[in-house]
Amino acid sequence: MVGAFAVGKTSLVSRFVHQMFTEKYLTTIGVKIDKKSIDLDGQHIDLMLWDLAGEDDFQSVRMSYLRGAHGYFLVIDGTRKETLETAIELQQRVEKEIGEAPFLALINKSDIADQWQLTSSDLERLVGLGWNILKTSAKDDLGVEDAFKTLTGKIMAGPKTTS
Repeated sequence: MVGAFAVGKTSLVSRFVHQMFTEKYLTTIGVKIDKKSIDLDGQHIDLMLWDLAGEDDFQSVRMSYLRGAHGYFLVIDGTRKETLETAIELQQRVEKEIGEAPFLALINKSDIADQWQLTSSDLERLVGLGWNILKTSAKDDLGVEDAFKTLTGKIMAGPKTTS
């Protein structure tokens, strides 16, 4: 999980792993690691979820935490347009660090979509970059499980090959 400060990375992991959400803001310092087992297409899979501290003007995501990652989420806060630019920059840095890996952009806080600063043209821009986008809400549990299962499916499918 990578993204700007306070986009909802920890809340998404907490919702997925523990089926809970809290309004209390919990700042991640460094990295928080959780584990969850899922069944996908009849296969049992153990997921190790690394929730990295957010990127902001004072702190930068430590790319060394990403080594060995098989995939990742770029989390964007729909109510804060600046988190989109942070996600674009982070995606480039992550790819430079670990190479191409499956990822999904999660536009979080869809429960308050009426307050979003992101526009449809912003989302089209990401699609134009080749990004897969899902809208989520950790608070209302919208799209959370689907996001994790979709990314897991992409990881399990392995790299695309051309013939």
